[in-house]
Amino acid sequence: MDNLLGLLRIRVKRGNNLAVRDLGTSDPYAVITMGKQACYSSFDLLKFGFSVFAYLDMKLCFNILSAKITSTLVQKLKTRVVKKNCNPEWNEELTLSITDINVPINLTVFDKDRFTVDDKMGEAEIDIKAYIASLKMGLQNLPNGCVVSRVKPSRNNCLADESCVVWDNGKILQDMILRLRNVESGEVMIQIEWVNVPGCRGLEIGGTR
Repeated sequence: MDNLLGLLRIRVKRGNNLAVRDLGTSDPYAVITMGKQACYSSFDLLKFGFSVFAYLDMKLCFNILSAKITSTLVQKLKTRVVKKNCNPEWNEELTLSITDINVPINLTVFDKDRFTVDDKMGEAEIDIKAYIASLKMGLQNLPNGCVVSRVKPSRNNCLADESCVVWDNGKILQDMILRLRNVESGEVMIQIEWVNVPGCRGLEIGGTR
């Protein structure tokens, strides 16, 4: 747990106008990867007490508990497959353990094939720098819906539209519309949320940990 900063919960909401791959449609699913992930054994978490279980949902705790200790693992998470739909509604939460906020997070969409290798339907990088900077400000008790910061689409990111970091019921959230690259069309809507874990290093807030 010494290297763990916290968890990043990524809500993969839906895809829009995804590429057609099979017979006029596709069977899409999304994959999120992040390199150099640190995962932890049951001993690492249990030594910090049962407060971990009280703070996080049970499914997430068991996902972390089942992992082995490694400093070089590339974590890979994916949504379910939505059959015959180029505008899929996933509405799934995928959670990464974060040990280095500078390691790129990538989202890739694939078309599920039964008999051949799944076709790639584009990819995008999830840039969390503005979101992390907002978290580090240590803001509290803002009006609900208050915009903390805005990120404009540019050549340096995969945003299809302006993305806002927002205070929402005591949490700081960021919604993004990601334009997929290396494909003829397609966007994916996501939302990111930081989750603190008892006993971890945490982020530097206002110059302190």
